[in-house]
Amino acid sequence: MSGYVRDLAVKARTAQHAIAALDGEGRRALIERMASELDARSDAILAANAEDMARAHENGVKGAMLDRLKLDEARVAGIANALREVAAQDDPVGQVTRSQTHENGLVIERQRLPLGLVAMIYEARPNVTADAAALCLKAGNAVLLRGGSEARSSNAAIAGCLHAALREKGLPEAAVSLITDTAREHVMELIQLSDLVDLAIPRGGEGLIRFVAEHARVPVIKHYKGVCHLYVDRAADPSKAIDLAVDGKTSRPGVCNALEGILVHQDLVDDLLPRLVSTLRGKGVEVRGCPRTVAAAEGVVPAEEADHGAEFLDLVVSMQVVDDLDGALAQIDRHGSDHTEVIVTEDAAAAAAFVRGTRSSAVMVNASSRFNDGGALGLGAEIGISTTRLHAYGPMGVESLTIERYVVRGDGQVRHPESRVA
Repeated sequence: MSGYVRDLAVKARTAQHAIAALDGEGRRALIERMASELDARSDAILAANAEDMARAHENGVKGAMLDRLKLDEARVAGIANALREVAAQDDPVGQVTRSQTHENGLVIERQRLPLGLVAMIYEARPNVTADAAALCLKAGNAVLLRGGSEARSSNAAIAGCLHAALREKGLPEAAVSLITDTAREHVMELIQLSDLVDLAIPRGGEGLIRFVAEHARVPVIKHYKGVCHLYVDRAADPSKAIDLAVDGKTSRPGVCNALEGILVHQDLVDDLLPRLVSTLRGKGVEVRGCPRTVAAAEGVVPAEEADHGAEFLDLVVSMQVVDDLDGALAQIDRHGSDHTEVIVTEDAAAAAAFVRGTRSSAVMVNASSRFNDGGALGLGAEIGISTTRLHAYGPMGVESLTIERYVVRGDGQVRHPESRVA
């Protein structure tokens, strides 16, 4: 190994102490200053992004990847506003989440503290550079960022804004470190720094996430893909079902919380299903359906088995008729990815059974899958969505970048063999 990434990690870990030493007001002011720098340098960020977009077009990048890469004035302003939302959140560091007094007088608390050094490995999304930095800093961490080569100019421009704010506040720039050399071997070096990196979060395509998960020697938060389903129950309101299907599939098809599969109760085959298919096709969606779907509606492409578990990230959706709610749950269990599942129903018992029967990181009852997002769920910016059952599950905000430890306060208590303390 070259040692290039290790050197950055050593400096970042040292810088983390300065961030952790700040009080909540200091971290809030730092992140607000970062947001102001992003606003002030918006033109420079857009110019850098134009370079990335030109290279992407030359390299034949299309679809979801291109959409994730592109910045405009509104998106840059959105990044700055997301940072302000993070800054305004309650400070999690030092928060006592549980307190009890033992019979021997010990006061036993569980208290939040920073993770330490977080490694963020991501593709195409330049907003992640700012989001990840703000979230990690708010939680008292340092962050080591490794963005994809396709966004290298945008990432460098955004990181320059963050560094300017750190300098202004008299803090080490290394607290937000960007790996500018995007060679793949540096990812391998980064995820094996078990003595320096406390958590790795890969965010991108399934290939990247599997590579990190399979080779890391540090803890990894991941989700491989977002195969999100909408189940239209027999007691569904038809207009809600159509609206939720259209929003979930077409509002932004290239993101992980977009719908990829629609399951329809068999009682709705003759009426609602044809209307649903027609509406989706009218929005440019290719519907790939099971034999019962093909027979019930015009223009449906016969689905292959692989379509029912596919993450299309495009205007394509699979559709399957199921016998009942249990059939829908069986399909989700077989093809889902633990990301987001939706039920449309006016039957409270069916909704409760659906919630109990799914294990995904978010379950929506009569609400769009697109709400499984940090901003929409009140977290501000998010660092990712975890489908790994570790300390965080679902959208990860500031709190998810802390851990809890015990703080025990006593008055000279000792542990004797006859003590009732286990």
